[in-house]
Amino acid sequence: MSAPTPIVLVHGLWIHSTSWQNWMEVYQQAHYRPTAPGWPGDGDTVAATRQNAAAVANHGIEAITESYRRVIDTLDAAPVVIGHSFGGLIAQKLLAEGRARAAVAIDPGQIKGVKPVPLAQIRSGLPVLGKPGNKKKAVSLTRKQFRYGFGNAIPKAESDDLFERWAIPGPGRPLFEASSANFSRTSPAAVDTKNSNRGPLLIIGGGKDHTVPEVVAKAAWKLYRGSNATTEYQVFPDRGHSLVFDHGWREIAEYTLAWLERQGI
Repeated sequence: MSAPTPIVLVHGLWIHSTSWQNWMEVYQQAHYRPTAPGWPGDGDTVAATRQNAAAVANHGIEAITESYRRVIDTLDAAPVVIGHSFGGLIAQKLLAEGRARAAVAIDPGQIKGVKPVPLAQIRSGLPVLGKPGNKKKAVSLTRKQFRYGFGNAIPKAESDDLFERWAIPGPGRPLFEASSANFSRTSPAAVDTKNSNRGPLLIIGGGKDHTVPEVVAKAAWKLYRGSNATTEYQVFPDRGHSLVFDHGWREIAEYTLAWLERQGI
């Protein structure tokens, strides 16, 4: 019997890696070997990260991606990388580099070449982008900001609960890097979308997402038209940015499991 395929789960900005716990259990039951490392500077718990916000400050997309490269280097086989939000951007980078067997990018952060910038996305990014000095700082969302950016498609009480359970300070640098990517020749948000030698990629969008509006996720998918590798797109029309850890997480997790099975993984 072959060894279980490793799964590397990559969280996004403002959310702790322990938010993947339900996914870890589902993937273990499906005979995969999941792991969910945090970003550089993250504490082992939500509380520890909140207490030492300065530790996460000033880490950009390349530093975060490199931390996951090091994780992958310790594995005995190429993993499937599943990322949410900025984790979805990182998953695409790792797949294009040949470090992943396949990747799933859920509500992925904006890669270089994506042009739509909806008003909802601008409003969601203002807590960071509204102050240039935030680029080198750690920034925390308020409960109200979390409600708009993550919890707008779920009841307010659930949004507030998720905020208390999973929200952590995040580095401002990745948002500045992604927002300026189309004006930079060498942006860390760049992904080789023309690579035809990579493994399969699934991009998932949320129809009610404010932080990464569905038009942004779909625009990323369209950038892969120059590649002959498998690239699929799926939208969940009624879901917001909290879709991987709110009450409807199982629907998304099971869809990704079924997709991997269709890829023969």
